[in-house]
Amino acid sequence: MLGEGGFGVVFAGERKDDNLPVAIKEILQCHIDRTPMVLDGNMTMVPLEVALLLRLKPAESETSAVVTLLDWYDLEDSVILVLERPVPCMDLSQYVNRREFSMQEHEAKIIIRQLVDSLIEIHSKGVFHRDIKTDNILIETASDVPRVRIIDFGCGTFLSGQTYTDSDGTYIYASPEIFMDRMYQAEPLTVWQLGVVMFGMLHKRLPFQSAFEIVYAQPDIGDGMSADSAAEERRFWDAAKTSAETFRSAPGVSGLIDYNGSDQQQLTRRSRNAPLTSPV
Repeated sequence: MLGEGGFGVVFAGERKDDNLPVAIKEILQCHIDRTPMVLDGNMTMVPLEVALLLRLKPAESETSAVVTLLDWYDLEDSVILVLERPVPCMDLSQYVNRREFSMQEHEAKIIIRQLVDSLIEIHSKGVFHRDIKTDNILIETASDVPRVRIIDFGCGTFLSGQTYTDSDGTYIYASPEIFMDRMYQAEPLTVWQLGVVMFGMLHKRLPFQSAFEIVYAQPDIGDGMSADSAAEERRFWDAAKTSAETFRSAPGVSGLIDYNGSDQQQLTRRSRNAPLTSPV
């Protein structure tokens, strides 16, 4: 078994035809949300996670950071997803924790840049993952350069410019406005979750442990970073809690990622209107 959560289990397997490594995810029907979708010319109510993965599926000549949906089965009691399983790989939590010391900044830069590019791709296809965390990021380790893969769209939904109120996602990765106003937007939440992931890679721990800390506290930045990077990271959290920044240009990220300043494509921004003054 590869993993188990509140809504289902994931097993490792191989496809019979060609021995391709696959992940087999089983989700109980009682936990399935559905959405209308045209399949084979007919409007059908399909599992939301299936609809999202089909929208993200790359063309044959393309590659994608999203782990590909290979097949799916809508059974009486459960839904079965058959997914690509990269080999060798491990999730980002394992990748960080297997080492004695925190990740070096140059390696964190490689991973963060891939994450930003991956989420730009996901958002550009109209999908909002909603649960970006170290457990949902795979790192392929077949080469000297780690490759990022994104998994588990079980909390995902379609991207819109509207405000969301459902409490999907992981508590400790939630952004301040979720606790204060019990609502959030896709873009600000994504940049916040990426910031939490970045902190975890550089410090081997998460920045906040409670709703109070998420809303009011500044994370404890250790001594293992260079002075410039530590200063940039402090600026990132200040900006993330109080102002609007694109993720590519946000302090603490721009210091790690050398993006072309002329690239105007924006992944996410903290909302200037996000209420950050009143507690839950």
